[in-house]
Amino acid sequence: MELKDIRSMYLEELQALMKEMGEPGFRAGQIFDWLQQGVENFDEMSNIPSKLRVKLQEGYYIVTANIKKRLESDIDDTVKYLYELHDGELVESVLMKYNHGYSVCVSTQVGCRMGCSFCASGLNGLKRNLTASEILAQITKAQKDNNIRISNVVLMGMGEPMDNLDNVIRFLKLVSHEKGLNIGLRHISVSTSGVVSGIYKLMEENFPITLSISLHAPNDVIRDSMMRINKKWNIATLIKACKDYIKVTGRRISFEYAVVDGVNNSDDNARELAKLLKGMLCHVNLIPVNPVKENTYKKPDRKKIEHFCKLLNDLGINTTIRRTLGSDIDASCGQLRGKALEESEAN
Repeated sequence: MELKDIRSMYLEELQALMKEMGEPGFRAGQIFDWLQQGVENFDEMSNIPSKLRVKLQEGYYIVTANIKKRLESDIDDTVKYLYELHDGELVESVLMKYNHGYSVCVSTQVGCRMGCSFCASGLNGLKRNLTASEILAQITKAQKDNNIRISNVVLMGMGEPMDNLDNVIRFLKLVSHEKGLNIGLRHISVSTSGVVSGIYKLMEENFPITLSISLHAPNDVIRDSMMRINKKWNIATLIKACKDYIKVTGRRISFEYAVVDGVNNSDDNARELAKLLKGMLCHVNLIPVNPVKENTYKKPDRKKIEHFCKLLNDLGINTTIRRTLGSDIDASCGQLRGKALEESEAN
């Protein structure tokens, strides 16, 4: 019999399971609490009768994320994790310390199939989707490893969240559950490279999350060269979806913009971007591009980025420059997994 993933189950599903097993209903709440806090085997559930633990072991398994590599920045306390999953696949997450608390950037897929030219995550293609429990495990493992409570979550690691939306929605409901980690949805950001169908599906849920759009270009010519997805959903289609999303949810959208020297950071680019976003409830987050060996993109110097930022603000677009964290530990998404795969192939 194939074991089932118990950690991805809602409380209501556990309640139905306990009823099926002839157990009292309150057991479901106890089990749910253990699972959401990051227990790694049934024997750790000290307030659950041994007979019930045995029955659970016979039909279910608990998803874990094992730390394969841990890198800690000497600059800003950022911690980069390379996790190994039950099938040997590798994913990354990053723990970041801010004045307001701890944030974690988690992966939603093993690899990625979006093929964005500036990103290391998709260099080896998509291997598989992560389950809700595998996304959750990245948070609980980081909390345990550092003895902290994480208060903010960013789904901006490896993978395209909208390409794994069913599991992402299940994760959002689990991680925000009052009897679970109870991380408020307003403290969670979900990123997308521009999967318009996913934006509309997420809109139907009307979660009070922050939707982050990886825009990275003010026109289709530049975006086509950087992001393959733009050939399926161009900028006009994407911006319409964003406006619809704002209208329904009332939530401000964050537009991520990787600044590439000589590609998308001219004054004309800034003016074109401002015209595109004019009147929208939005914010632009400028990200100095992280060069990877597979492309020739160059990071602009700080003065150029500040000039681009000032010009956008002067044109009425609320814009900031993302604080760079973990620059000494390859904290950018996909780099650590890529090195591990290269080392494995070499051996």
